[in-house]
Amino acid sequence: MEEKTLKSERIYEGRLVNLRQDAVVLSSGRETVREVVEHPNCVAIVAIDSEDNVVMVRQFRKPVEGVLLEIPAGVIELGEEPQQCALRELEEETGYMAGKMERIGGFYSSPGYSTEFLHLFLATDLQRGSTRPDEDEIIEVVSIPWEQILGLIVAGEVCDAKSIVGLFTVAFSCEEVKK
Repeated sequence: MEEKTLKSERIYEGRLVNLRQDAVVLSSGRETVREVVEHPNCVAIVAIDSEDNVVMVRQFRKPVEGVLLEIPAGVIELGEEPQQCALRELEEETGYMAGKMERIGGFYSSPGYSTEFLHLFLATDLQRGSTRPDEDEIIEVVSIPWEQILGLIVAGEVCDAKSIVGLFTVAFSCEEVKK
C-alpha cells in the first residue's frame, strides 16, 4: 500500500506553508501526482480552569471568512518542544499560565494533503496573567462552562477539527474532567 516517490518538486514557498507536487507510483503500478501542503507541526490546548470552564478563543479566520470559537493552538517554533510551545501559546493567546500541562494525544489535521501534526494537551491549575497575541492576531478570550461544551459542538458553534478532537478527547478519556 505504500507509494514510491519518483520526483518531488516544491512549487510554492510561503511564510507558513509550502506546496509541493510528488510524482508517485502506487502499489498497483499506476503513476499519479500528489499535491502536499507542508505545514509545521502544532499544538492544541484544552485549558480548564478551577471552576470547570474551558478557556477558548474567538477569532476571525480568513480561509473560512468567519469568526470561530476554538481551543488555543499554535505552531511549534524551530527547536521548541511541543510542551514548551503549548505553555507559550496558552499564555500568549489567553493570558493563562498552566500549573499542569499534560500531553493527551496527537493527530494529523488533514493527512490527505497536509503534513501538519497537532500535539494535544490538557492544561489545568491555571493562573491568570496577560495575553501577548501575535501582531496579526485579534483574539477574544471566552470561558465556557464544561457542561455546555458538547452542546456547542453538536450545535455547530465549535466547528474546527482541532477543537472538536481536543474536547472529545478530554470528554472521553481524561479522569480530571469526569468528576
